[in-house]
Order: sequence, then C-alpha cells, then structure tokens
Amino acid sequence: MTKLKVNLAKAANNISINELALFESEIKLHRANIYNKTGKGNDFLGWVNLPSSFTEELLAKIESDAKAMQQHSEVVVVCGIGGSYLGARAIIDALSNPFSPLQSKTERNAPLVIYAGHHLDEDYMTHLLNLLNKKEYSVIVISKSGTTTEPAVAFRLLKNHLEKKYGEEAAAKRIFAVTDASKGALKKLATTKKYSTYVIPDDVGGRYSVLTPVGLLPIAVAGFDIRMLLNGAKNMEEFLQKEENLQKNPASLYAVARNILYRKGKTTEILATYSPAMNYMVEWWKQLYGESEGKEQKGIFPAGVGFTTDLHSMGQYIQEGLRNLFETVLTIENSKTKLNIPVDPDDLDGLNFLANKRLGEVNRMASLGTMIAHVDGDVPNLEIVIPELNEYYLGELIYFYEMACAISGYILDVNPFDQPGVEAYKKNMFALLEKPGFEKETAEIRKRL
Repeated sequence: MTKLKVNLAKAANNISINELALFESEIKLHRANIYNKTGKGNDFLGWVNLPSSFTEELLAKIESDAKAMQQHSEVVVVCGIGGSYLGARAIIDALSNPFSPLQSKTERNAPLVIYAGHHLDEDYMTHLLNLLNKKEYSVIVISKSGTTTEPAVAFRLLKNHLEKKYGEEAAAKRIFAVTDASKGALKKLATTKKYSTYVIPDDVGGRYSVLTPVGLLPIAVAGFDIRMLLNGAKNMEEFLQKEENLQKNPASLYAVARNILYRKGKTTEILATYSPAMNYMVEWWKQLYGESEGKEQKGIFPAGVGFTTDLHSMGQYIQEGLRNLFETVLTIENSKTKLNIPVDPDDLDGLNFLANKRLGEVNRMASLGTMIAHVDGDVPNLEIVIPELNEYYLGELIYFYEMACAISGYILDVNPFDQPGVEAYKKNMFALLEKPGFEKETAEIRKRL
C-alpha cells in the first residue's frame, strides 16, 4: 500500500465517474506497453524497474564517495543541467533547513551542495569561482555526452580552478563524473584522469534519472538517506504495478484526470505548493511533464506557483483570468515542527482569533479556502497528498510522478521519453558561435539577425 493519495473531489464538476470508466481499457493497454516495454520510446523505459533493481554494490560505492566528499569538502558543486541536476536539487531542498547556507558544516553535518552548469551567466560563474577560492570543495559533473554546452563550459572552468588550487593529481580525487558507460567526451576525460565514475544507464533519460547516481550521489553528499528514498520508490513501483483498478492506482488516476480536463480546454496545469521547501520539486515536475508531453503541437502546459506567496501576484489571474487552467495542489499533511501563534494582550493586529493555533493549521485553512475560491472561479482542483517530508515519501512521490507522466504521454499519443525540440536552440547557438562544422548554418543565420 501507499499513503500517497490523489483527490479529485474538487474537480467533481469536471470529471465524472463515467468519464474515468471510459479510460479503463485504454489504461490497461498503456500499462501493458510500459511494463512489457512495447510502447513508444520503449528503449528508454529503464526507469520503470530502477528502485527494485538497484544493487548493494552501487549503493555502497555512492555512500563511500559521499563520505569522502563530506570529510574533505565544505562545498560540493553539482555541475549539470535539466534532469542532471533538477531531481537532486528537488530532494535536497525539500529535506534541508532553508537557512542551511548560513549554517556551518558542523551544524549541517554535510557539505553545502551548490549548482553550476545550469545556465551561461558570466557573473554567476565569476562569483562562484571567487567563493571557491576560499572553500575546500569537490565537483560532481553530470553529463551523458560531456559536450552539452552549459555544463561543459562550467566544468572546464571548475576543472581549471581545481587543478590550479590543488594540483592536477589531487584535483582528480575531488572530481566525480556521472556519464555514459563507454563513450563521450566526459567518459574519455574521466578515464584518462581516473575520476571516480558512475554510469547513466542507456535506457534512462535525464528527466527520469533521479533514482540513478545522477540524483543519488548529490543527495547522499547532502547527508540524506538514499536507501530510504529508494525504499519509498520501490514501494510505489510495486504498488502501481500490482494495482490494476484505475481509481485505486494513483498514477493512472492522475494521468486520466488531467487528460479529461485537457480535452475540455484546460490546457495549462498549475502545480501549487504551500511549502517553500517544495519549490524545486515543482521545477523538476515542470521539466518532467513539459519535455515529455510538449510535442507534435500537443500537451498540457506545466506551470508552477508557491502559495500563499503567489496568491498576492498570480492569484488574481488564476481566479479571474483566461479559463484554460486547472490546478494540482501538492499537500504535505504534517509539518516537521510545531509553532503556535502567541496571544498578544493589545491585539492591535486583530489576530488574537488565531492565538494558540499552529501556523501549519493556518496554512492548511489558506489552502482549503483557496481551492474552494478557485473552483468557484471555474478552475478545477486536483490534490496530491503525502503524509510528510522525508526520504521515503519523496521516493514514492518521484516514482508516482514518473509513472503518471509516462501514462499521460501515451494517452496523448506522443513519445514521452524523447525531446527533439530541445536541439533547435543548440543548432542556432552553435552557428552564431561559429562552431566548426556549422559554417553553412552560420552564414544563413547571420542573414536573419
């Protein structure tokens, strides 16, 4: 069983039991295509059995390297873009004290994990390198090819900095590469320099790779329990495969519900969280669903908001703007801590009606009140509920989202595991930068400037 729940009660006016029932035979077919690996993009279905197939040998190596980094590094830089960093960051942010950058390494019990290679901003990299002049640090570089521009440029800068700071031999012991098993620029470099190296499986795409060393190595370095994370994911893997009833299978139910709404003109899904710790989970979800579904001029546009903050900015549009929206609220039932609102004898702010209530209760009432208001404004609300923020339930959540995304992509009749449109900007950028082999494209694109 799983304690993760998908609640459709606040979308009842838009999603009926009869409509759900119409998808039963189709979902049975999609599930068969996933588990038998016969559907579109079946060569990238390795993630399906990842949690249950993870080896003790690989887990022990990850934990050993994480411990080594913890012992000699104040800071660990994760160098990657897209699926190569978003999943790890989502888990680390969800489990971390939000003020951990202000804590000492002793208070954190682990190095501070920071990020590079996810954009090309010059000032950011300059400030990062200046910081690293004063810190003991290591680098985890994540790239299947080693030639993706953003992480490749950042890693060249970081490698150069490491080698100048520590010397080439010592620097090599501070670099950990997650890359292809046998080919590519990073694999060649890692072999030559004898970096500790991990494999990105050939049958797992970047956005589905959280439960590989891509995500697990940074998460372990940050001091979190990757075994518990995998156990949660394994439980969800086994439960979803066993549960054939559409309405009792949360991944199938979520996939069908969002597609029913899509067919009724609700083309934008807003994932809302009331916990700032989950902001990067929203970012990971946006990549997972946007890159998986947005092709062939189809797909639900994934957007994200952080409430209650964004109720004071995007709330107006959600309440009364263009009615092509539906919301999915990601609810965490229990906070890790308890904080009561105090009584104020003067009550000048008029808040004594909240005195002695937990802040978490106020946040939950804000969530319920907002959902009702948005439903009244013709924005159907789905709700995904997990009991609390820990490694186990986050493992369940990650696997749930991945399976639901695969099913939803098949409902849309697209390949949920490729991303052909991502290459367009790269070709133009290479042409403008006059990369060798792009001479014809360079001449053509300069005419358009």
